[in-house]
Amino acid sequence: MRLYDYPLSGNCYKVRLLLHWLKLPFETVPVDFHPGREHRSARFLADINPLGQLPVLDLGERLLADSGAILIHLAKHHDPAGHWHPAGADQAMEHALELAEQLTRSVATARLHLAFGLPADLADCQRRGRAVLRALDDTLAERAVQASHWLAADHPTLADIACFPYAALAGEAGIDLMEFPAVRAWIDAFRHLDGFIPMPGILPPLPGAAASGHLPTASPATGNTS
Repeated sequence: MRLYDYPLSGNCYKVRLLLHWLKLPFETVPVDFHPGREHRSARFLADINPLGQLPVLDLGERLLADSGAILIHLAKHHDPAGHWHPAGADQAMEHALELAEQLTRSVATARLHLAFGLPADLADCQRRGRAVLRALDDTLAERAVQASHWLAADHPTLADIACFPYAALAGEAGIDLMEFPAVRAWIDAFRHLDGFIPMPGILPPLPGAAASGHLPTASPATGNTS
């Protein structure tokens, strides 16, 4: 598999996380999102993704776009135990994937505006981002009442991977997470998962910090990740 990737993209990071935890071999194909705007080049639009978006996963026989669709595909085809998309969690999964999409449209857009100067109504994006984070915080608080730290099961699933990056990067969008205590606790637990890998803007836990969560057993290793 080949992943068309940009290191600063939260959506690309979601896919790298799951590929890493599933121990699937893959090659990254760097795309110059900024300043090169390679994802909007004629070649990229014609050959990779006509929508001009990242990530894109080359499966050999076809190209798969959209981070949510890629996550679901990987879980369906490479996680026979069903840890990442457990049976009976469809409603919670759908809710989380919708929250993840709203985080992309609000928090991610505000972050791109502040980091790269891309056009956006910053105040509106931040307002909508806070509303989504409030919904995420409420969901996590309700899950805590059910004795779970995670969004769709008693262990991390695609729901958590989908929502994690742009929630954790909210500060880069000018949104203070102090008013979302359940989100902050969940971010901390996620960062302590066994085998967690960071991205720019999302650091690993400090050495010696107490772990707050545990990674479930994934599918058997099939090779090394990039």
